[in-house]
Amino acid sequence: MKVIIEIAKSGSALRHARQQLIESQQGIAPNFRLSFESAQSLFIQLTPARLDLLDTLSRVGPCNVHTLQLAIRNNANVRSDVAQLEELGLIERSADNTIAVPFDSVEILMPLTKAENEKDRILSSIG
Repeated sequence: MKVIIEIAKSGSALRHARQQLIESQQGIAPNFRLSFESAQSLFIQLTPARLDLLDTLSRVGPCNVHTLQLAIRNNANVRSDVAQLEELGLIERSADNTIAVPFDSVEILMPLTKAENEKDRILSSIG
């Protein structure tokens, strides 16, 4: 199973839920979808450090937070990053407090027109 992270209009969750219901009825394991309304909100939540943490945890496999901290060079924010990624549903914690990435891959989808509009909005707010 993979996670699809995307920039999508609010209300698109219903469309995705319908698609997942159809797929599950056909015996296809549905993908996990995580949507953000803008590129800015996506990259506030999914910083490069958090994406690296996901990659490292995926390579290390299920472990406790301390073991993950040892595997990451810059481990100052590992606990808070793990908490945020858990809240987003990108990391799962088992009953024995072991954390793991329950996905085989992560896809980030960002339509270029939305990215261009977001860039223009951010640049206009700066200057």
